[in-house]
Amino acid sequence: MKTRQSGLGLVAAIMVLVILASLAAAITSFSTGQQMASAQDVQAARTWHRAFSGTEWGLFRALKNATCDTQTWVSPDDPASRVTVICSQHTYNDGESVPGTARQVRVFRIVATACNGGAASCPDDAAVTNPAYVERQRVAIAYCEWDGIACSGP
Repeated sequence: MKTRQSGLGLVAAIMVLVILASLAAAITSFSTGQQMASAQDVQAARTWHRAFSGTEWGLFRALKNATCDTQTWVSPDDPASRVTVICSQHTYNDGESVPGTARQVRVFRIVATACNGGAASCPDDAAVTNPAYVERQRVAIAYCEWDGIACSGP
């Protein structure tokens, strides 16, 4: 007796197509995630270097120009990126350099925060929920001998 089987090839072909489509969707999703992670890594590195340059700029202004304030500047290579530099300073008496005379030391604390948000300064609290938002902060502390007007030594 001959039995005729029909439709099994069609069902198998549909199953193979569904499996291949699912595999393609998974690969596309994984690839997109990897590209987003790579782009964020690059942006994070750039933002870290902007924060680094912010501390260097703040230290230069504090130690060479005796200027200690808060300023925000826009990155020249990426107009969406900003760096906010906050400088605080304190003067202390540090022992005696000449008997009866205390040496004054001024300590500067520079906090540079770089971010790629749309706010006027960093950090950008409104952009924190954005998955493309990157923020990096760097702190530098330096001191100098203080003559009452400017730094006079290391």
